[in-house]
Amino acid sequence: MSRSAAFAANRRHRWKVLGVGVAANASFSAAFSGIPTTAVLIRSGYQLGNAELGLVLGLMGLGIALSELPWGLLTDRWGDRPVLMSGLAATAAALLLMALFVAPAPGHVPGLPMLAAGLLLVGLLGGSVNGSSGRAVMTWFDESERGLAMSIRQTAVPLGGAAGALALPSLATHLGFAAVYGVLAVLCTITLFFTWLWLHEPAAKPHCKAATHSITAAPTPLKDRRLWSIVAAIGILCAPQFAILSFGTVFLHDFGHAGIIAITSAMATLQCGAMVMRVWSGRWTDRHHNRREFLRVCTIASAIAFAALAALVAIAGQLPTLPSFIAVLLVAALALTGICVSAWHGVAYTELATIAGARNAGTALGMANTSVFVMCFLTPLAIPHILTIGNWSGVWLAGSLCALIALPFFPKPATVVTACPQQAF
Repeated sequence: MSRSAAFAANRRHRWKVLGVGVAANASFSAAFSGIPTTAVLIRSGYQLGNAELGLVLGLMGLGIALSELPWGLLTDRWGDRPVLMSGLAATAAALLLMALFVAPAPGHVPGLPMLAAGLLLVGLLGGSVNGSSGRAVMTWFDESERGLAMSIRQTAVPLGGAAGALALPSLATHLGFAAVYGVLAVLCTITLFFTWLWLHEPAAKPHCKAATHSITAAPTPLKDRRLWSIVAAIGILCAPQFAILSFGTVFLHDFGHAGIIAITSAMATLQCGAMVMRVWSGRWTDRHHNRREFLRVCTIASAIAFAALAALVAIAGQLPTLPSFIAVLLVAALALTGICVSAWHGVAYTELATIAGARNAGTALGMANTSVFVMCFLTPLAIPHILTIGNWSGVWLAGSLCALIALPFFPKPATVVTACPQQAF
């Protein structure tokens, strides 16, 4: 194949690579975002209290947090394909083992240690999909399209979460948790096949020797203060997001007295809205070259949305009974707040990976995802304690405070000069 033909093949094939990245993230997101939507059923099925529920919901996030950076370093050293394939295969195996041995059955309720160990293992293995699929997107797409491409990849998180929110509660209710874990294992296996089929390194990019040199000469991600600042902002801003994802269903059930249909609809709407916003924000910031401005505005909007939700909950808490229109308003407010605090991911990850350079993208994304899933672990642990000393209004007010704390860590707007912006793979 001639050099020009190779580039043309790259240009067509990059969308398949993006599809693999979306599928990998969606299949794992269906687990780490979908399983928390069954929180009420986990609490009853495994006979847990709120504190124990917070622990098991957080352990998957802890597993991801512990493994993200090692997986990212391995991705930069070995490449996307071997890391993503091995991670998906191992995650599918872990979920299958949970379906066989860690699902409640008539006359048998697995103990807390088994459930905790199973979810921790799934997190440790599933952390492989984030950095490896993100590095593949950075490798195959040019700077002028990376915002859109990375945002499309990031839609996989709400896409998988929406699929999990729609399917997993019903599966758990009618078929039990063995079906939940088994379906998630099948999703990972299907994605593994398409990864084997489509994911490989692109042909060399022409006329970009200067860019390659600049990437090589850039400071290592672990020593770059700019990257650590964005990593801190991403992690802190994820705390209120995980508050909704992990305990939003419990809030709607316990405080809003919502049924399974209303809860499922709210969480699916949240995830679908976040998916649409991520695609739009990626395309919009690509066109206007304003990623940093967008990140700061989105952070402020999230702080306002959580404060408004806290105020609504405080007002509702003063009423002797909860009118139906207030209950509907609570569902809508939770969904809108969740969309707002989920819209910025693709833009933030693009900015982070752009600063790090494509060759170091796996490590940089691993750093970010480590901070994200540290919060995924800590947030469910903290919420029961906030509820003990306060109420749901305090939980959402803490989310607003987290957004305000994250704001100074995002870089201020600046003109970003990129190498070879006219080239596309």
